[in-house]
Amino acid sequence: MRRTAVIQVIAALVLALVAGVLVFRFVQVNRVAQQTQQPPGVVLVVAAVDMEKGAKIRADQLKTSTFLSASAPPGGFTDAKSLVGRVLATPVTTGEVITETRLLPADATSGGVSTMIAPGMRAVAVKGNKVMGLAGFIRPGNRVDIMVTIDDETREKAKARTKVILAGIKVLATGTELRQEGDDTATSPVEVYTLEVTPEQAELLSLAASRGELHFALRNPADDLPVRTAGTDVPATLRQLQGGDNGTPRRDRGFKVEIISGTERSTMRIER
Repeated sequence: MRRTAVIQVIAALVLALVAGVLVFRFVQVNRVAQQTQQPPGVVLVVAAVDMEKGAKIRADQLKTSTFLSASAPPGGFTDAKSLVGRVLATPVTTGEVITETRLLPADATSGGVSTMIAPGMRAVAVKGNKVMGLAGFIRPGNRVDIMVTIDDETREKAKARTKVILAGIKVLATGTELRQEGDDTATSPVEVYTLEVTPEQAELLSLAASRGELHFALRNPADDLPVRTAGTDVPATLRQLQGGDNGTPRRDRGFKVEIISGTERSTMRIER
């Protein structure tokens, strides 16, 4: 009995050992298969901080991140040193891969207002003042509507006329400031405003600035509706002021109601 029990124990140990070896081999084979099937990764340079258009890239603004080969964007860089000193043609957010299409040509070694101009657009500067610039609250990046008060030489009388000539124009710079610092509560006393316009708008703006007086109207960033106005002159403005002795516009204070009852008619006035 004892010999039989010993044989059974030895057989159980051998079977357990064989089973353990088989399980270990199975796990190892599956692990190797998974590693083989996993697509290789690509290490690319990404932005470590948000960077604005026209910024010159520094080494401390870069880091590396691993991407799957299938999802890695084309044109990325694997060496951060090759990006140091390059100038951005578009804004870049934190974690975004920096590609060649996001950069200015390699021979562009400095940023400035020229790097902030969109393709097909032009930068035009106009002289301003504190009133025109809303006491300094117009900052780079804002959008404004531009009005001009100019003499209409085709008229014999009431030549002065005010009209919105351009709408939603982007402010590239105020004075020598290219980027807005702080929030919209800060002011910046400047006398020159650099605007981004099309070539046709540049002609219109240049003529208006040389022959008339410009005014800015600050727009909400989310307001992209077109502006269509007929403009105004002195007679049209005065018509808006016609009314009572106190100069308020004339208002209809009531209306009449005619009541017909059989053959009788009566009129009742109802005050507003």
